[in-house]
Amino acid sequence: MGIRPSVGRTGVCWDDAMVESLFGALKNELVHRTVFPSREHARRTIVRYIEIFYNRKRLHSGLGYKTPAEV
Repeated sequence: MGIRPSVGRTGVCWDDAMVESLFGALKNELVHRTVFPSREHARRTIVRYIEIFYNRKRLHSGLGYKTPAEV
């Protein structure tokens, strides 16, 4: 599937920076602002946020203010 494991040493965060950015945005923009009535509702809402908003609509400064889908 083309997935490579982390190869960084302890305390070196460069290989995790992109996923940490995603998790930070997810928490700040969605999770901490939403009350989920069930675990399943939370799962569906988070998947929708990532697949529709984060990857296709949200502009990312690290990508030259483009979406991941555009890059």
